[in-house]
Amino acid sequence: MSASKLSNKVARTAERKRLRNRLMRQSVKTHIVKAKSSADAGEESAYQKIMLAISRIDKAASKGIIHRNKGARLKSRLMKKLNKK
Repeated sequence: MSASKLSNKVARTAERKRLRNRLMRQSVKTHIVKAKSSADAGEESAYQKIMLAISRIDKAASKGIIHRNKGARLKSRLMKKLNKK
């Protein structure tokens, strides 16, 4: 533990941000996996799942949790899977 109040606060803030970022990244990954499996199986709900995943990707990219180019790449791959069937 450091002696400075400010450095303690910075450490606490960084930990909160780290946890929030980790949750958001995991949410994105989970929705992508569900969308991909749904699209591969040819389910009727594939469109809704892919749109939900795209929404999560956009939110993460806008907050800087993932890079915007990575977000675009992920969305492109999901739409390619959806349009393949």
